Amino acid sequence: MELRTVDLFAGGGGLSLGFANAGCKIVAAYDGWDKAVDLYAANFHGHPIFLRDLSDKNSPSEIKKFNPQIIIGGPPCQDFSSAGKRDEARGKADLTISFAEIVCTVHPQYFVMENVPLALNSKTLAEARKVFSKSGYGITAKVLDASYCGVPQKRKRLFVIGAVGAKDGFLESFLADGLTTKKTTMRDYFGKSLGVEHYYRHPRSYSRRGVFGMDEPSPTVRGVNRPVPKGYPGHPGDAAKIHGLRPLTTRERSMVQTFPKSFKLVGGATNVEQIIGNAVPVKLAEHVAKSLLAYIKK
Repeated sequence: MELRTVDLFAGGGGLSLGFANAGCKIVAAYDGWDKAVDLYAANFHGHPIFLRDLSDKNSPSEIKKFNPQIIIGGPPCQDFSSAGKRDEARGKADLTISFAEIVCTVHPQYFVMENVPLALNSKTLAEARKVFSKSGYGITAKVLDASYCGVPQKRKRLFVIGAVGAKDGFLESFLADGLTTKKTTMRDYFGKSLGVEHYYRHPRSYSRRGVFGMDEPSPTVRGVNRPVPKGYPGHPGDAAKIHGLRPLTTRERSMVQTFPKSFKLVGGATNVEQIIGNAVPVKLAEHVAKSLLAYIKK
């Protein structure tokens, strides 16, 4: 079912690739950061990627030309994220409203919006839901753990999914289908191909552990990747002693996000790390897409 799909706030392309893998046809993508647009363009061919400020009121008329049946996107989450300021007044959250307004103006049959779980109870999302409901969309809002969707990573993300004329909660049972019964570990996904048993992931503070093993899911891939500091004191929860360990490489981190090994990491190291850390895991996006397509077929 090749539904015409437009990706707003496309970033590194995790949503686009997941939906394409599920069988959707990506016809256009947009993002407001030139570095993300460059990386996306290096990996996706056959449809355009536009550098745009999607708070621009002219955006819907351009997007409408692609006649999308689905609009997908992950508006920037810094104002909701535990890694950010958690302050909706800072401005990034406004792009959630911009997403809702674009969707309701273009009015595709379906939409999928991704964000961090903390957005679920935000005033901004409540306002966006009102916008969607007034335009006739039934809504399913669900937090999914990527490790139950074939991703070797403990990464929880909120998905707000809409369908014209549907009842609220319409996709709940479909999202539950296909989840694994256990969390996907690094070893489940990579086997021995990484050549490590343990690795370092820099914690936000030394009150958290920094050493993880292959027999558990990776912690959330963040937008920074640091070497082992000389002063790392260790942590009681570390999976091994720090001596001789290394952090995962940028390529390995992209693969933890379930991007293929062939995915081109174009740009400076700092920017690429940020793009990869912000991305939706491909297999998580694919699970959501397959759930929506199953609903449509039924």
